[in-house]
Amino acid sequence: MVGPVPPVASSGEHGTGVCRERDAPQEAVRRGTYHGRMSFLRRRSASVPAGPDFDVLAMDPTDWPGNLGAGLLPAPDGTCQGVFLRYDLFGGRGPAMIIGNLPEGSPAREVTGSQVPFEVAQLMSALENDEPVEVVDVEDDPVMHEDNLLIVRRVKCSEERVSCVQFDRSDGVLVTIASWDRPITNDLYALLKPLPAEMFQQ
Repeated sequence: MVGPVPPVASSGEHGTGVCRERDAPQEAVRRGTYHGRMSFLRRRSASVPAGPDFDVLAMDPTDWPGNLGAGLLPAPDGTCQGVFLRYDLFGGRGPAMIIGNLPEGSPAREVTGSQVPFEVAQLMSALENDEPVEVVDVEDDPVMHEDNLLIVRRVKCSEERVSCVQFDRSDGVLVTIASWDRPITNDLYALLKPLPAEMFQQ
């Protein structure tokens, strides 16, 4: 099973805001469809991917006034099947948002029926919330981002405090944003930037 996001390091402390080896996950996630082992950015080993071969669309660490951690989803052959970032509030107030970038073919993209996206499952696990959550509706919402029109899918969940949107990048990477107890507005889309793949490589 995929491990949950551990307590994250301050983006100000480590520059890129990635977690160090001592922050490795310790327990299993209770939901989600990805059944590999999640690895935080740390020293390279056979089971830790070197990093993505694509830029990661997310909020820049310098634009987030809190703590930030980044996780990689490894494939059996050592390649990267996805990157996701967890944005925590300062003062130990818990996670606020998770942004995931999953390339085509990533098992974490596979959901069936009313199953929530991988990022929603990770968010609920980080919150230590065991209540079952499912998708109840999906609506298309056109949004402008850097002069480009995005067809955003708003994923409505049974847990009303969860907000979730998804959209496809031109290179086929699926971007998912899941937030807790705050709506996802157009202001957030304006803060999304392509973070270079080198930022997440070992």
